[in-house]
Amino acid sequence: MSEASARKLGDDLLRPLLRTSWRFYALVAFLGSIVLTGLCTWAYQVYNGFGITGINNPIFWAFYITNFVFWIGISHAGTLISAILRLVNAGWRRPVTRCAEVITVFALMIGALFPIIHLGRPWLFFWLIPYPSNRQIWPNFRSPLVWDFFAINTYLTGSVLFLVLPMIPDFALVRDKATGVRQKVYAALALGWQGTPKQWHRLESAMSIMAIAIIPVAVSVHTIVSFDFSMAPVPMWHSTMFGPYFVAGAIFSGIAGLIVAMAALRKFLHLEEYLHPVHFQNLGKLLLLMSLLWSYFVFAERLTIWYGNESSEVAVLNVTQKGSFAPLYWTMVVCNFVVPFFIMSIKRLRTIAGCVIASFCVLIGMWLERFLIVVPSLGHKYLPYAWGTYRPRPVEIIITMSTFAAMTLLYTLFSKFVPIISIWEMKAGEHPSPALFPAATREHALGETHA
Repeated sequence: MSEASARKLGDDLLRPLLRTSWRFYALVAFLGSIVLTGLCTWAYQVYNGFGITGINNPIFWAFYITNFVFWIGISHAGTLISAILRLVNAGWRRPVTRCAEVITVFALMIGALFPIIHLGRPWLFFWLIPYPSNRQIWPNFRSPLVWDFFAINTYLTGSVLFLVLPMIPDFALVRDKATGVRQKVYAALALGWQGTPKQWHRLESAMSIMAIAIIPVAVSVHTIVSFDFSMAPVPMWHSTMFGPYFVAGAIFSGIAGLIVAMAALRKFLHLEEYLHPVHFQNLGKLLLLMSLLWSYFVFAERLTIWYGNESSEVAVLNVTQKGSFAPLYWTMVVCNFVVPFFIMSIKRLRTIAGCVIASFCVLIGMWLERFLIVVPSLGHKYLPYAWGTYRPRPVEIIITMSTFAAMTLLYTLFSKFVPIISIWEMKAGEHPSPALFPAATREHALGETHA
């Protein structure tokens, strides 16, 4: 990489931070209005109670818990994929890692809100936290809801660290180019980074440790989320298969979310020179692999229920595949298996547009899958007199839509204030030269190359 190429790379990736068009403000205002509408709708729900929603006995989990599981699943795309690619030292990962890691943090933040939204008295959410109090009452540690609290907070803390560590050199780069108040803000975020060999060594060691540690944490988090269901004696929930089934589904939906986010960044931030078709093709192959794995779990789950022939579980199986939920079920199968398999298995169709189409279908299908796990089972418990129906009300639909707008808004703001592609990693992917690093840093990089 020549000095001119290095300068061009820095200018291209810093352009969204240093230049702002009216389109950015229009998009932020539009998304912000949707998020504000969702907050007002939630306040309306808190004031009037859950009677204005479609949630009722026996279906006391519905859209909100569906969204909770969906967003926690989306969060597995970023940190897990980035950590694995870092450990295997895949060269094509460099433009992808930060795009992926950001999804994890924001999706976890949004998903963690839904247990609070689902509370009738959300201001008492801190009762989930085990702390000494005058009431001398502790949370029930046998409750999966308490497990979720610890798992999600652990994963969120690790994901934030894993995201922030590689951002420090880029903060220093923006610090050197910015002026005024912005220069002071980025100087504080850069934590005194000067690019010395000692700093590079510590950064790389910390990133290696985090990459190893975050993988079992990510797998355990969605396994614990699956315990919310599998620990309950509800038809089609009480299954030992739910742990790997949920983890596979989480990675599946997460890859789809990452592909859609990368395509949007490539289009609107003009990053065509850095997000190449090969990145989408590689992620498309991963999407195909996870589609086949997800299909295996779905088939195995249905097969064991059919073979066991337990009356309550067969009732749920029939209502999802032949009854009132059949249109949603077969739409899920088409979106999660037929479309990705057809597009991703044919090389000519595995283009950027093909990957985006398949990913949109997967996102729709995986949301339907979570809905079909929650609602039909609760509506068809063991005794027929306890069966019930569920219809979502406008309150639930508006809050659900606002969370998608919130995810887009957070991603937009992040790409405005932080380089969405790691500049120093892109430069480190090439042979170090005087244009890329200061003398001390260059000596360290060359020493690593020789080693």
